[in-house]
Amino acid sequence: MAILHPKKLLLSKWTAVKPLAKQKHFLVCKVIEPEPPEAPVEWVEIESVYSKKVRRIRWRELLDGAVWKQGWV
Repeated sequence: MAILHPKKLLLSKWTAVKPLAKQKHFLVCKVIEPEPPEAPVEWVEIESVYSKKVRRIRWRELLDGAVWKQGWV
């Protein structure tokens, strides 16, 4: 997997290896800015493409290849 930077995640596409609540394809819809602006980004919101439900996750979870694949597979 390519190296990810949290500031470049906005609108990136992801596929859940095991569907989450029958949802498989997701889009990063928001990068949550930290409260002192100098702090590192920790959270992103992902939106299910099909149901439009939004979940908040730590962006580093996307690095786990057993859970997420980059792109829509």
